[in-house]
Amino acid sequence: MTTDSTGHTAGDPPRICVLLNAGSGKNDAERARAQIERAFDEARQPAEIRLLTKGSQIESGARGALGDGFDIIVAAGGDGTIAGIAGFLRGSGAAMGIIPLGTFNYFARSLDIPQDIAGATHLITAGAPRAVRVGTINGRTFLNNASLGAYPAILRTREETYRKWGRSRIAAYWSVLVTLATLRRPLRLTIDADGQQSTHRTPLAFAINNAFQLEQMALEGKEIIEKGQLALFVSPDTGRWGMLKSAAALAVGRAQRDVEFHLIAGNRITIEAHRSTSDVACDGERARMHAPFRLEAIPDELTVIVPAARQDGTR
Repeated sequence: MTTDSTGHTAGDPPRICVLLNAGSGKNDAERARAQIERAFDEARQPAEIRLLTKGSQIESGARGALGDGFDIIVAAGGDGTIAGIAGFLRGSGAAMGIIPLGTFNYFARSLDIPQDIAGATHLITAGAPRAVRVGTINGRTFLNNASLGAYPAILRTREETYRKWGRSRIAAYWSVLVTLATLRRPLRLTIDADGQQSTHRTPLAFAINNAFQLEQMALEGKEIIEKGQLALFVSPDTGRWGMLKSAAALAVGRAQRDVEFHLIAGNRITIEAHRSTSDVACDGERARMHAPFRLEAIPDELTVIVPAARQDGTR
């Protein structure tokens, strides 16, 4: 019988730590915690649950769980929480479990992870590890998307709407309309994708790393994701009403290439901007970054517990 440096004996059940974001979903952290505890009890699997009461605790929570030597670190929250924790787990050797508690849950859905707490928790004890790729922008991890321009502004409006009316998809869509109706000043960008350069005047540049999200939005580009590249969508500068029209076309799944967007593919994409700093959105979380913006797709960088049937295939 052997033990590692943390005292974990070979053959023992994996040591599991759940990092639960109290602000995700319907903000009912105690109910979520009780459901998670019950599901682990039913699986006869011990797990430690650590509550994150602020977004700023994601970094310290992930670092602490890694330092304490847990085998599986579970991100319980929305896509932003999951991406934040993934940024510290990638390349660490620890596996990540997912309990989706957000509004859209694109990452979990792309891997067929159950959307209910009990199902997702049971999967952590019964599933299998899979290596998945991540995207980065200036070193920050994203799993689904990263964007410049209109979308970070939409997130500001969405946060205000959520505070007033609560979290829902209707509130999320409403924030899009409100923001686009008042948005000004398009971006001037020079984009280099694997050595191919182009210039754009645009209200929005949106990089996607998730084929499932593309399908949900009825957008082209799945073949780009299958090749291991990022799909970068750049909206033409059509003015305020043109943007509203494009948003409506996107909402009903009728956005057309070279009409509502230009599509650029690349493993490494560099975006030069006339502004030295800009808000960037990564999986629904905003950050201030300095130009140039360097995006990269990194294969097999993160290990995630998924259903056995999802050990391969495009995510």
